[in-house]
Amino acid sequence: MDRIITKLYEIIKESSDLIATEESIQLYMYEVFTELVGDIFTHMNQVIKEQKQGEGWKVKRDDWKTVQFIFGPVRYRRTLMVDQESQNHYPLDDWLGIRNYQRHSPLVEVKVAELASKCTYRDTAELLKEWTAVTISHQTVGSLLKRVGGAQAREDEEMVVELDEAVELPEGKKVDYFYAEADGIFVRGTEKRKSLEVRHALLYEGWEKNGKRVSLKEPKAIMTTKKTAGFWAEVQAFTASHYALQQAQVITNSDGGQGYTADKFQEAFSQSNYPVVNQLDSYHIFQGLNRAFGSQTSLFKQKVNQALKTHDLNELTIWLDTYESTLDETPAVEKLTTFRTYVLRNWDRIFDWREKVEQVPQDARGLGAMESNQRHISFRMKKRGMHWSEEGCEAMVKVKQGILNHTLRDAYLHQQNRSTRQQRKLKQTVRLSSLLHQKTRQSVGAKDGTMPLYASHSSAMGKLIKSFR
Repeated sequence: MDRIITKLYEIIKESSDLIATEESIQLYMYEVFTELVGDIFTHMNQVIKEQKQGEGWKVKRDDWKTVQFIFGPVRYRRTLMVDQESQNHYPLDDWLGIRNYQRHSPLVEVKVAELASKCTYRDTAELLKEWTAVTISHQTVGSLLKRVGGAQAREDEEMVVELDEAVELPEGKKVDYFYAEADGIFVRGTEKRKSLEVRHALLYEGWEKNGKRVSLKEPKAIMTTKKTAGFWAEVQAFTASHYALQQAQVITNSDGGQGYTADKFQEAFSQSNYPVVNQLDSYHIFQGLNRAFGSQTSLFKQKVNQALKTHDLNELTIWLDTYESTLDETPAVEKLTTFRTYVLRNWDRIFDWREKVEQVPQDARGLGAMESNQRHISFRMKKRGMHWSEEGCEAMVKVKQGILNHTLRDAYLHQQNRSTRQQRKLKQTVRLSSLLHQKTRQSVGAKDGTMPLYASHSSAMGKLIKSFR
């Protein structure tokens, strides 16, 4: 501690301004932390090695390893050992949870992925360099994002497998009403003229108010670039793992596009004893109306909109035919025909779900939260010349999903190849008392000393003392 205080005093005295002082102190504290943590890890390695030797493990060699932590690179000594089955291990790395060839700490990997989900890889590298002791390239940022996103993806896949192999459904949270919306969004792929579809589901329990602000209650997201079957399998597995929907009324909303039809929702939420209510998304109806009639207000547009609200098919047909008779240009007729086909194909789904439920909850609102939640994807992954590989796109949306659901860190740690039983067993190896225990050293005698003389140097005792010098 005295050495640290002395060094800080020298930094403050020699710095020309407070900015330089703070930067120098920050760098010095990084050095101190990395040195201390490295010493602790090295000491822990010695304790674990001795314990493993007592179990019959053999020492093969000692190596040095450097791991980049958030406060700087930590260099420590570790021992390669061979167990009774002739398998090689680094017991210290097993205890710490460090993978083979891992060069960044778990916190660094997760933080990099979380930051990269909000800004570009280059900006992520620059921000880390400015605010932490982590210096990495933008290529490394992409690699770490794929690693962390891959962990969340594998966690979701395991959840699907567990549901398929389960004898009965897990006991989940019981709710009276459950809401689900689904849609897709396209991003540019790395292959020419090929886009990737990100399938997105939004699950929530209702709405809650905070003053005048209304937000979704317990929102959860499922995002993936998998095919339709894989996407709905994840939706079903997540819902079945967290909710007991047997007595719940499920309300769903979509645009009716390929892969988001009513039967997909019915299959995903088949555990409910009630038919799944599926309505056509009002935003897409309004969007189609604007494409067919233009953004300006007109009599035909108002009458068609009114017929849709009252669900009057005859009135709708009359006004669509009347408007079509006024059109001369072929593109305008094609747009109207597209809108007519879309509406008639989904006619049975054009309603407000609150009119289909006998007991409407007090906080009931219209559905349509998906479009605003799609911005989590579009703001980060679209425009600005961005192109995505299949692996990079899947990793990015899984990181997004993990952040929104607060599952990213747990999924990452769970995929570090250490089960709960292994962690408990390894932690028992190193006790705090062992780390703090200082072994006694064998005495080698006094290295320097004097013998008192209470007589003259010419006496016999004085001459004896001189002989020892």
